[in-house]
Amino acid sequence: MSFAPLPLALAELLLRPAFRTRRAPDRAFERLLAAAGPAEGDEQFTDDLRHLLRCWSGAEHLTAVGWLSARGHVGRHLANRARVRRLLAEHPGIEREPVDRPVFVVGLPRTATTLTHSVLSLSADHRCPLLWELLTPDLEPGPERRTKAVAAARRLVGGINLLAPDFRHIHHLRPEGPEECTFALPHTVMPLSQAVIPQYLPWHESRDFTPDYRYLKQIYQVLQYGRPRRRWILKSPLHLENLDALRAVFPDATIVWTHRDPATAVASFCSLVEHGMAVNTRPLDLDRIGATWLELLARSAARGLAARARIPGEALVDVPYTWLGTDPGTGAPKLYAAVGARWTEADAARLPAAVARPRGARVHSYDLARYGLTRADVDAAFAGYNELRAEVDRP
Repeated sequence: MSFAPLPLALAELLLRPAFRTRRAPDRAFERLLAAAGPAEGDEQFTDDLRHLLRCWSGAEHLTAVGWLSARGHVGRHLANRARVRRLLAEHPGIEREPVDRPVFVVGLPRTATTLTHSVLSLSADHRCPLLWELLTPDLEPGPERRTKAVAAARRLVGGINLLAPDFRHIHHLRPEGPEECTFALPHTVMPLSQAVIPQYLPWHESRDFTPDYRYLKQIYQVLQYGRPRRRWILKSPLHLENLDALRAVFPDATIVWTHRDPATAVASFCSLVEHGMAVNTRPLDLDRIGATWLELLARSAARGLAARARIPGEALVDVPYTWLGTDPGTGAPKLYAAVGARWTEADAARLPAAVARPRGARVHSYDLARYGLTRADVDAAFAGYNELRAEVDRP
């Protein structure tokens, strides 16, 4: 029998009354929509999020904390969308903001995408979105609004660290640090890392994500408006399965694709999912986590490989894990040169801090067998990708 840690058990007790709203997801959605603000003319966006909340409400073994997370996720995206639409109406110049030559770091999860993003963020010529900005995208805030937005991000991170204390040793969230586009995109596979939502997957698989990337561009235009223009450095492993949609909206983007042995990446990511999902879903089915994410990550790699054939060679940079994972002093300048950026002495001086393990972080250990998987399973699922990785790793 698995017992919840004390903070989670107390949270479950306190949230039990609100958990009853799970039985009426449409009513819960209408309250979130009313709190977010006007949505006239944006019915498709709201209907899609309504569908997500309906699916999430039917998740298997969902906890009260999990239902709070679902409503928080949907409510935040509704509120952000309403704010962005209002800002576009008030400041038409926002949509004329150029997002020139952005860099998108992609790859399977746990392949050093975060490390690569952090290293590219060192340059004064570059601009990375910060977690608090992604959670509450807005124009340049005054001191009071900034303090409020940062405090909200700190509460989110603090809640995760309290309820899932080992999660920070796997993926370290910093409220005022660079973070990934996943927090801004309204629809990704990340809800499936929190709950068992089989109804959501077929809808997600058939979705055209181009409108989501148009909205993502608007978010970065909002964050750029009225501020110094610098080259955007963006990141998410989840872009890998949507490269065609990404490039339709950002046609001059440079794609930085990180690579690592899929057997290692899958095991590590399943461990991350286990620690995050344990707050939202109890009991956990570890074999199901393994089967689900082997399929989803293999699908992502296959879609990435298909899109790769349509990306001009000069717009694609392959980064073996060894570049930064083994020898960052050599790999970082090589990475900068590959994306057409300057590597300076100031960047080199900041590199050790960027690649260092966060203070107090423990070594992350993981094992495929814990999730009912073998190396043979992974090698079979990623056969096509492993051919590419062999070419990339070749000296």
